[in-house]
Amino acid sequence: MILSMTGFGKAVKVYNNKKITAEVKSLNSKQLDFGTRTPQNYRQIEMDLRNLVSQSLMRGKIDLYVYCEPIEGATSGTINIPMLQQYKAQIEEMAEQLNIPQPDDWYATLLRMPDALRTDAKATEADEEELQVVKEVVAQATEQLIAFRRQEGERLATFFEEKIAAIQALLDEVPKYEVPRTEKIKQRILDSLAKLKEVDYDKNRFEQELIYYIEKLDITEEKIRLQNHLKYFLDTLNSDEPGQGKKLGFISQEIGREVNTMGSKANQADLQNLVVRMKDHLEQIKEQVLNVL
Repeated sequence: MILSMTGFGKAVKVYNNKKITAEVKSLNSKQLDFGTRTPQNYRQIEMDLRNLVSQSLMRGKIDLYVYCEPIEGATSGTINIPMLQQYKAQIEEMAEQLNIPQPDDWYATLLRMPDALRTDAKATEADEEELQVVKEVVAQATEQLIAFRRQEGERLATFFEEKIAAIQALLDEVPKYEVPRTEKIKQRILDSLAKLKEVDYDKNRFEQELIYYIEKLDITEEKIRLQNHLKYFLDTLNSDEPGQGKKLGFISQEIGREVNTMGSKANQADLQNLVVRMKDHLEQIKEQVLNVL
């Protein structure tokens, strides 16, 4: 089953009068694009946290936020007012330059910033047990994000199945237009020749050229290849291989190539109408494939 690249996970754990929170957010991206924001006293395990998350999520634009707050009644530190003044000034300047509103809740915004609390050196240092708790919280948040990705993946799979079925239904309509199409092309050429009464031509040679011309407009191979691509798309969609997003993107490109060739050979209004409707469904598939891991 496919997974979406979009997701969000959050986990919280209390340790030694501290509330440690981890948030992991993921958006679609061609490669792994990782960003982290952790308190100063957790920087020593930042690389471990990055590896833990990236190995599980594989691909996407990943943002990891870890912050630590004292629980109510804890007195292990004081608010770092000079630091928060600098943060507030920077946020106000950013809001003015980008023409965006300032935060509605300054307290929540500023207190979540790194080093919002000032503690003595001993309290600032995180012991091995606390660092292990941080890793556990990040792992739990990552698991929640994966569950979110799985849920979104099920929705995308249903969407793809519906769109592939729609293209298949249109492909099944193609044969009923092919025989009338061939006869119409042949009659149109004969009518054009009939208008040129003074022109004499070899009827045997004409039949040969007509057959050659109609064979060039034949779409049998395109129909077979398109049918195979639709089946391959569904097989890939339902496979257990991780990271099918790129493969589904390549298959959708091949589907588009066959549909376009059918359109260029159609030479008949009803058949071209089917091709246009196929393209509409295919474009919707291509848009959503970008969100598949």
